[in-house]
Amino acid sequence: MDKSSKIYIAGHRGMVGSAIHRKLLSEGYHHIITRTSKELDLRVQEPVNEFFETERPEYVFLAAAKVGGILANNTLRADFIYENLMVQNNVIHSAYATGVKKLLFLGSSCIYPKLAPQPLKEEYLLTGPLEPTNEPYAIAKIAGIKMCDAYRAQYGCNFISVMPTNLYGPNDNYDLEHAHVLPTFIRKFHEAKMSNAAEVVIWGTGTPKREFLHADDLADACVFLMNTYNEAGLVNIGMGEDLSITALAMMIKEVVGYHGNIVYDASKPDGTPRKLLDVSKLANLGWRYSIGLREGLEKVYQDYLQSVKG
Repeated sequence: MDKSSKIYIAGHRGMVGSAIHRKLLSEGYHHIITRTSKELDLRVQEPVNEFFETERPEYVFLAAAKVGGILANNTLRADFIYENLMVQNNVIHSAYATGVKKLLFLGSSCIYPKLAPQPLKEEYLLTGPLEPTNEPYAIAKIAGIKMCDAYRAQYGCNFISVMPTNLYGPNDNYDLEHAHVLPTFIRKFHEAKMSNAAEVVIWGTGTPKREFLHADDLADACVFLMNTYNEAGLVNIGMGEDLSITALAMMIKEVVGYHGNIVYDASKPDGTPRKLLDVSKLANLGWRYSIGLREGLEKVYQDYLQSVKG
């Protein structure tokens, strides 16, 4: 990409899209196209086609998606598969139809089989059953990867796919019904601190392990790959390190300054036992994360406090 390249960020208001937007602006890219969901409904084909025909972006970051935590994924199953399929089908096809030079599709580490060997290598895709609670979302994302590869094979499109690990950062979703585990913990521990609650209840046994990457690091990796990587398949993006849900809860408890007890509700699902990404492919390309988890949590808690005050 040149600094003057016409770049479209689909989903620029979300946590991932806004991080990519900040990264591009900080590096001097100045021809960035954005549309809110009210301005352009990516689930509807005709307006998406018209947008691409009119704007003719050269590069596309496809960060728009319906996302959520284990509760949202498990209860809004039809919404998650339908809306994600429609968004990515429309954007990817319009990118091909209007001659986009390169598109980067963002997936999720939940595409991998529930019981795949750890750490998760890119070649483990489609080697076993998925985690049932988020299967519809995962299937949509797998379809996006395969669609990018199919358009590359048939039409020669330079469409690449990246699979980030669990993310956190500015503009995250803190809704207790639909958020992912890390922002849920931040809100729960903060509210417990403010109300002097004796305990915080968290779902499951606390034993599953998870990896977390700051959205600004993901954005850095995405821009790096957009400028350097041109192959089929997918690239994992993560830290290559994980910790238990219990350890995460304890770290957030310390960052927030909550002094009560942690109680586990083992009647609630744990989800996949472990989801550590093998990031050796990305490391061999020359990229590594820069924001450690503790540092990132302290930053994001300050962002959360500002949003609560605002």
